[in-house]
Parts: sequence; structure tokens; C-alpha cells
Amino acid sequence: MEEKKYFSHETAVIDEGCQIGEGTKIWHFTHIMPDCIIGKNCNFGQNVVVSPGVTLGNNVKVQNNVSIYTGVICEDDVFLGPSMVFTNIVNPRSAVVRKEQYVKTLVKKGASIGANATIVCGIEIGEFAFVGAGAVVIRDVPAFALVVGNPAKHIGWMSEYGHKLEFDKDNTAVCPESKEKYLLKNGAVKKISSLEI
Repeated sequence: MEEKKYFSHETAVIDEGCQIGEGTKIWHFTHIMPDCIIGKNCNFGQNVVVSPGVTLGNNVKVQNNVSIYTGVICEDDVFLGPSMVFTNIVNPRSAVVRKEQYVKTLVKKGASIGANATIVCGIEIGEFAFVGAGAVVIRDVPAFALVVGNPAKHIGWMSEYGHKLEFDKDNTAVCPESKEKYLLKNGAVKKISSLEI
């Protein structure tokens, strides 16, 4: 029998058919359901549910009490804050079975979703986007965007390091921590090199 290369607490339940990457840690009372693909160096807090067929990239951090339902894909370096939740049916009814109608949701590389946020299915959250605590996200979120509220509204832009960007008259901004530069053009933000300025 091959030795597992990840850690799981004795109270965690991991169903058959899962692929779990090296260095991943799965803590108390977490349930990983069948056919999930979980990357390397992920971390799952306590009381997390990962439904069948979910795909998570490398270095995904899942805090306590998070529900990740079938249809969700998270790329590398995604942060899922405490008690946030995804949905996977647009019009759920207890008496109507819609298991064949799950809607996909994509969370792109480096995005962060704050505590108690709700992500309504069928949307894409862009690279390094930042969803504030308690937000209810009902539409796509652009890369580097900061969204807050219910329904979530776009109120600014964030750096890869998670700092709010302040753009100057030339529509450029500098992250105060990394010193990397960003350009705001045509309603979208991208990281730039000093050669592009």
C-alpha cells in the first residue's frame, strides 16, 4: 500500500476516489467526498465540506466551516475565508431534484474570498480579485477587483499582495508592499514592468 503524502486528522472523512496532493493538511471534522482533485500544500480548517467532483489547485487555503459544492473549481493560491459558501443550483427546491443541473463556478489564481461571503453559482472570480467579508457575489468579478456588499459592488482594485491600489493621473499604481506596478486601462487592471511605463 502506497504511503499517503498528506496529513488528515483522525476525525476527517476522506471518501474513495479522491486525489490529494503532497503536503496538504486536512483538519478536524472535514469531509472530502468522492472524486475530488486537491492539489499540493492545501490546508483545510475544521468542519469543511468538499462535495463530489470539486477541483482545487495547489496552495488553496480553506478556513473553518466552508462549503465547496459540486461544480466549483479553484485555481492555485485561492483563499476561502471562514464560513464562506458556494452555491451550485440557481433555483433550488427541496422537492425538485436538480443534481444534473449543477452550475459551474470558477475562482481564478490568487483570488481571496472573505469570511461569510456567498458566491452564487455560474460566475467567474478573476485572478487576484478580493471579495470582502459578507459579500453576496451574483456576477463575474474582474481580475484584481475589490467587491463588497449585498449584492457585491466593485469599489476598487487590489494588488497581488492584497493592498488597495491608488491610481495616479497616468492610471498607474504601486503596491506598497511588493513595489510592483499596475496599470488601469479600459476598465481593467494588469501588472506591468517598469519597461511598459
